[in-house]
Amino acid sequence: MVDRIHNSEREELDNSNNFIIKAYGLYKIYNAGEPSMVTALNNVSFGIETGKMIAIAGPSGSGKSSLLNILGCMDSASAGKAILDGIDITILSERELSEIRKNKIGFIFQEFLLIPTLSALENVLLPLIPDGISKADREKALNILEQVGLRDRADHKPKELSGGEKQRVAIARALINSPAIIFADEPTGNLDTKTGDEILAILRDLNQNTGVTVVVVSHDPLVWEKTDLLLHLIDGQISYA
Repeated sequence: MVDRIHNSEREELDNSNNFIIKAYGLYKIYNAGEPSMVTALNNVSFGIETGKMIAIAGPSGSGKSSLLNILGCMDSASAGKAILDGIDITILSERELSEIRKNKIGFIFQEFLLIPTLSALENVLLPLIPDGISKADREKALNILEQVGLRDRADHKPKELSGGEKQRVAIARALINSPAIIFADEPTGNLDTKTGDEILAILRDLNQNTGVTVVVVSHDPLVWEKTDLLLHLIDGQISYA
């Protein structure tokens, strides 16, 4: 059974240290003041507990991507406040947001976004390039590839990997900075059901064994059933129907 996350009272969010993400009255408005204005998020408030695996669901245009982009420090809210691991990310500069993305967040995307000319190992190490890659980093990357069952494919390039293997490389890349939170945007969208189940099992194992919080955006009810909680968006608002 999938439980839904209800809007938490402000006092509960403020006083609890159990939430790794706290959102207060988030709005995201595009083309404000114009005839084409769109309110993608409309007064959204909730909390995500540390160490949980949750799903963000909703039809196309419901606000899922806008919410993910704000929580993932890739976009700013039009109004409201979002606290990520104790930090108010809605008041940070782009440079500060970049540091949060680098040190606290791992991203997994539907399209994998691997560099075709690089090996699996090199793709995993990509987030470390700005700071330089050490021998210890390479060993860590190999160990993570082993965690996702791909150490023996470390030298293979993406064209030599199956869709499921590419997504495993993407998961390994998301883990290289030891993030507190992983955001996965439709991670099974390009995979068959069996392979998708394998990817979800890997994410669940990581969640349970390492304590990393996992937030999965998906329109697939089969994905929702494998998470702890469901945040359902309809027309930019949380739905409890």
